[in-house]
Amino acid sequence: MPVNSNTKPKIELILYNSYIQAIKNSVGSKLFRNLYAYVDGKKNDILENGLFSCAIFVSSILYFYKLIGNIHATVDSTIKDLEASGWQKVSQPKEGAILIWEPLKFKEKYHKHIGFYMNEKKAISNSTDKRSPILHHWTFGTDKNKNPKRKILNFYWHKKLDSNN
Repeated sequence: MPVNSNTKPKIELILYNSYIQAIKNSVGSKLFRNLYAYVDGKKNDILENGLFSCAIFVSSILYFYKLIGNIHATVDSTIKDLEASGWQKVSQPKEGAILIWEPLKFKEKYHKHIGFYMNEKKAISNSTDKRSPILHHWTFGTDKNKNPKRKILNFYWHKKLDSNN
């Protein structure tokens, strides 16, 4: 664009591409490790330095792109917001779909897990080992009988992601 031009360029956000790139760029980020709250009057890192950061990771990216109403620390509250914000369950995921995995026992409680489907049966979600988002197999691999190590309960998709990719 010429330096002396008085016309401003028309800029239109490409939501889908920006959203997908933000998810990819999050791999290895330490941004989602900590969230402090008073629990029974005592200051506490409720994410335990990244052990329980899957919901805050997913909901933060969705909130950043105005695809949900708020940021959440739990999978259940994230799912509630997804559904209230127009996300629909779908049978086949597209890149950028939200994945909900079955609850597994960890630290004496059962926990659901949430992340993003990427493509070619890959996902990005928070790793309790790395304490940051990682790229991994969408069912965390398979066992010796070729069954998923962690079953996927649901896929969610928002129609806004169809609009300008």
